Amino acid sequence: MKRLVLLFSLGLALSAQAAPMRWADIRDGSLYLQPDRPDTLTIRWAPAWQADANEERLYLLDGQGKLQGERLIAASESRGSQSWPLTPSASSYQLEIPGYSFRRYRVEHDEHTVALFAPAKVHFSAETHNGDELYFKVAPGERAVLAGKFHGGVSALQAQRVGDGKQVALTLKPYRGYWQFDKVELPVATEAQVWRLRLQGSGKVAFWLDGTANLFAQNPQQLKPLREDDGQVRLTLHNKMLGPTPNLGIALPYVKVPESSYAVLDALKPQAGTYYSFVDITAKNPHYEDEFRRLYQDRFGITQDITLLAGSQRQADLRADTLSNAGLDAWLASTRALGGKGTHYIGFADEPNLNYPDYANYQSIFNSMARQVRSNPANAKAGVRIAMPASSRLVNGPFADNAADKRGIDWAKRLLAESGDNIDALAWHEWMIRDLLATRVYRDSVRRAADLVGLDAQGRPRKALLLDQTNMSSGSSLSPYDQETHFASLWWTSVVINSSQDGLLEMLSWFQAADEPNYPKGMLRVLGDDRFELKPVGLAQQFIRQHWLHDVMLLDNDAFEVDVLAMAEDKKRNLLGVNKATRLQRVALTGVQCPLANGSLSYFGADNRARDAPFNCQDGRVSFELPGRTLFNLSWSAS
Repeated sequence: MKRLVLLFSLGLALSAQAAPMRWADIRDGSLYLQPDRPDTLTIRWAPAWQADANEERLYLLDGQGKLQGERLIAASESRGSQSWPLTPSASSYQLEIPGYSFRRYRVEHDEHTVALFAPAKVHFSAETHNGDELYFKVAPGERAVLAGKFHGGVSALQAQRVGDGKQVALTLKPYRGYWQFDKVELPVATEAQVWRLRLQGSGKVAFWLDGTANLFAQNPQQLKPLREDDGQVRLTLHNKMLGPTPNLGIALPYVKVPESSYAVLDALKPQAGTYYSFVDITAKNPHYEDEFRRLYQDRFGITQDITLLAGSQRQADLRADTLSNAGLDAWLASTRALGGKGTHYIGFADEPNLNYPDYANYQSIFNSMARQVRSNPANAKAGVRIAMPASSRLVNGPFADNAADKRGIDWAKRLLAESGDNIDALAWHEWMIRDLLATRVYRDSVRRAADLVGLDAQGRPRKALLLDQTNMSSGSSLSPYDQETHFASLWWTSVVINSSQDGLLEMLSWFQAADEPNYPKGMLRVLGDDRFELKPVGLAQQFIRQHWLHDVMLLDNDAFEVDVLAMAEDKKRNLLGVNKATRLQRVALTGVQCPLANGSLSYFGADNRARDAPFNCQDGRVSFELPGRTLFNLSWSAS
């Protein structure tokens, strides 16, 4: 019998006897499963690249979006397996394999279970063998687009309409910009069309559909409508303060920004700034930074910041030489001239675990520069504090060879043990957590950082915790589906909520403020002629800051797809939340008094506008219906 292997990570094996259905080498995507009889879902994994440096997680949700299974895969588990039972269901389970993944996942289930795969867009979602096949369906009247990106593996896509054999071919070409890809329109028809997709070439593959459901099956009989039932969210508010919310910041330009940008920066209301200081520039011109640093402090009110010493042209690794020492001296003098109005963290080098060959190499530059800072008491009086190691990721390793020897948390642990008296803060950057359901790892990384530095008698971290750069992707490995759409708003809001949840983090900053030609990952875009506008994530940041309060309150939340942060400031109370799923969520909040004094509920959806929404408060229970992919804020005054 013909054997189809969608090793793309979707490998299907059929034999003369009924056999399990297999999907092979998935690296990033969602698999929707609808069993009509009891089934067992089995996932096996093997290393792809640097698996021994990276923890990963798998999630299984039921048809209402409740978490049915979560598997933490330790870095030591380069190979392993996980099985979960599936019960007959009219709605679909969702197996989430979040990217970027360092392992290849092979999934097995009963052939009678309907299975639909939703690949990531632009980012590669699997690895495949030449000639692998999948099927997809286009509804009547839909203007579907087949798209793909060349990642060094699959080089062409061929779609053939099953009904009449009509073919459409798409060559995948290499591009300079990661975000560039190829696409082709499919013919519009008055009846539903089933297409066979052939993947030509072997290795990494990225393919997807726009204008229709981005779902693929291993045979046409599996192409059934995806059903998702409404979700239920139960929240319980407790009258306990956990700690302060972090200062929300952005990475600001290394120039004096034009006055035409003031309005958009005012809308973002940054509470913190992240900067670079280029030692080769300041060594030659010690006052180069004075004007724009004072502008950021005095005009925009940014009195907490962190600066990473580096060289121009993004030269990240410093050396203990006269140039670096002169650049640091210039930065210290510029900071003292600010008048001691704030706290100014300094990090020696940018992401040293990525950019230095080994720990000893970085330790030498750290100790040399720490002595230089501490040698003048006026620096501390001006608010200068030392942060380390500003690593590329914390719990997991950087995107580098031998990453297991370069995990940020390991380097930080050694520095704390050997140079703890010279360290005021632990700083790190978090990248490549692109999946909306995986953003909860931000909460875990903050907790792990707090465990590393320890807590004082008041339960506060002994060293300040600074997550001073983050974005969905590092460098320029960006997707326009991520950066330019409402998706970024959902992602950032979820990251803000998860990072703030325990009141342990002092600073959280988006990287970066404005798009650059090769790095279009800003909160605002440059239109030319000194004109600027907020991107969707910038508009979401505006919504967040409008409702941002000083303290975190304890809140119980049984939902997986909805993140919520409870905040307080004097008598003000806010619940800031985000529904990351497409399904409607029915939210119920207890622990409040009805009626809510000065109560209001607002939604922020894909149209990037805030609007008032109705809610009900009765017998100490607030309830409302939360649309899919929507931010919300519930505000009231405490008695």
